[in-house]
Amino acid sequence: MVIQKKKNLSDSERKIFVLDTSVILYDYTAIKNFKDNDVVIPITVLEELDNFKKGNDTKNFAAREFIRYIDKQSGSHTLQDWVPINGKAIGKFRIEMHSDSKLNAEKIFDEKKPDHKILNTTIYLQEKYPNRKVVLVTKDINLRIKAKSLNIQAEDYETGKIKHPEELYTGKAEVNKVKLEIIQKLYQNGECDVRIFTKQKPVPNQYFILKNNNQSVLARYDAVSDKLVRVQKQTAFGITPKNAEQAFALDALLNDNIKLVTLQGVAGTGKTLLSVAGALERRRHYQQIYLARPIVPLSNKDIGYLPGDIHQKINPYMEPLWDNLKFIKSLYSEKDKEFKQINEMIENEKLLVSALAYIRGRSLSNIYFIIDEAQNLTPHEIKTIITRAGEGTKIIFTGDVRQIDTPYLDAQSNGLSYLIEKFKGQDIYAHITLQKGERSTLANLANELL
Repeated sequence: MVIQKKKNLSDSERKIFVLDTSVILYDYTAIKNFKDNDVVIPITVLEELDNFKKGNDTKNFAAREFIRYIDKQSGSHTLQDWVPINGKAIGKFRIEMHSDSKLNAEKIFDEKKPDHKILNTTIYLQEKYPNRKVVLVTKDINLRIKAKSLNIQAEDYETGKIKHPEELYTGKAEVNKVKLEIIQKLYQNGECDVRIFTKQKPVPNQYFILKNNNQSVLARYDAVSDKLVRVQKQTAFGITPKNAEQAFALDALLNDNIKLVTLQGVAGTGKTLLSVAGALERRRHYQQIYLARPIVPLSNKDIGYLPGDIHQKINPYMEPLWDNLKFIKSLYSEKDKEFKQINEMIENEKLLVSALAYIRGRSLSNIYFIIDEAQNLTPHEIKTIITRAGEGTKIIFTGDVRQIDTPYLDAQSNGLSYLIEKFKGQDIYAHITLQKGERSTLANLANELL
């Protein structure tokens, strides 16, 4: 929920926001985002966070950080007091122990579970503060529906959400009826004046297909030189682009001046394969190559449930990354130097494939860092990764914002959508939405029909 800031709110004007566990696991700094209003954390939420605090996953980190924040802010207060959040002028929070309301959600829904205790706490607050608006904030859609059935105002946590995911920046455009001399100039000189765009100046690193009848050329807007530069189809470690979108993506992946790249698209469009090939092609310019994915366990269970050591636990989740490496290796015979180079890079840990949770704490200086399935990350997790980038590091995020496996995330609130929306227009950033599937005719039909 995004709150407009008001000055000097009276007690009756200040709302009380009750935070569910899902909000804190999504953004452990959420408590700071309600301006002058007050925030209540039900004791049930702290009990749930206690179950999440052990482990290396991002939700475990979020639980630990929030608990530390509560401990630090409470200071000499008891948690039954209203404790200042960010100073005396900006809202307060408290831990609410009570859930003994007249209306009992556990009896109504005939089940004792944490969600129903949180509903009872919210009803208790409505009864205790009849002159103030009490709002339950949760990422859990089912909990919001239950709350509304009990006449509780319930809202999604909207900080970090984008409004119109269907209008998300694609990074590319097709321009028809371009003067023939402009196309010829790009072929001859490799660049031309950007003034061909009379209505609106392009976004930095935006890609174009410029057409004149049967002639066309691929180009990128270079904001540093303020010119359109020609994009040529390059080959990276045996991988050649099969369409204009892939040529654009590989151009961004091989350009060391572009420090952040996002590739968005459905399965089979070549996002991960192009990223891995680009990394291998630029291997001499980086100290290491990291390939990582967030782990989204089946049934939302921690990977500790799985048998074996840590490598055996995470290997099934990393198979798609290994598959892309195997495909690139299959383009060469075992005697070729490229085949041997990939094996040597893996043996010497020049190339690392790992779960994203186990990258935490490592230095990210002079790294070519690929994060696959980035749509399963929260905006806060995306920020944590990027803000740790050291000198000489290039970061690639790939994913499909319509294929989300993480609870409480959707096309509006996932980290990849948020990143594309916020970084659009930056000189060191490039984005391409890949739409044309190149895996196989069968895969393309499945994406269209199923």
